[in-house]
Amino acid sequence: VFKDCGIGRDPPKGHQRINVHFVYAAKEDGRRKGRLVANGNMTEVPNESVYSGVVSLRSLRIVTLLAELNGLKLMSADISSAYLTARTSEKVYCVGGAGFGPLEGHTLIIVKALYGLRTSGARFHESFADTLKAIGFSQCLADPDVWMRDAGDSWEYIGMYIDDVYAALKDPGELMRALRGPPFEYKVTGGDHPKYHLGGDIYRDPDGKLCWGAKTYIKRLCD
Repeated sequence: VFKDCGIGRDPPKGHQRINVHFVYAAKEDGRRKGRLVANGNMTEVPNESVYSGVVSLRSLRIVTLLAELNGLKLMSADISSAYLTARTSEKVYCVGGAGFGPLEGHTLIIVKALYGLRTSGARFHESFADTLKAIGFSQCLADPDVWMRDAGDSWEYIGMYIDDVYAALKDPGELMRALRGPPFEYKVTGGDHPKYHLGGDIYRDPDGKLCWGAKTYIKRLCD
């Protein structure tokens, strides 16, 4: 995430100093997570869009229908520490505090899309788009966060909701191997048939029909 310039060193010209802090989260399944976050509010608001696009729920329903019609396998996965896989275009740095251990007092240029920077969402969106293009996918004209690839007798689809992957593929394992292997080496969790994705339950009814419902979401809301 950082390029170490050394203790007490001046940053390159044009770089702005910002602060960083920790944010702690308690997950629904009991896991705890600590994340180093940049104080992006200390920088000026850029003119460009700073957000990551997200696939629409309508598009995900269509992808699910196409998977069912063409005998494709559904898969959902999550990219861990997604923003940190992209590089930032912002010229910012911080000075390591006591929590940085041996790097205390060092001038640290932020080179990755650290959480909290204004443009990190857009930078990850661009970076992962390059990955999907490299493995043969192209953007759908109707929804730019649906990606398509000709698979011969049908098309394969990937819907991206920031770092959440929802795909209809002939071989989901092939995509997982491509993302985890060189040159990308993403830390990807999941890769199985989705049971719950973006607030929706995905299941088959007693007649074998594929369904998308909201029972879990509603139950959690009522609780």
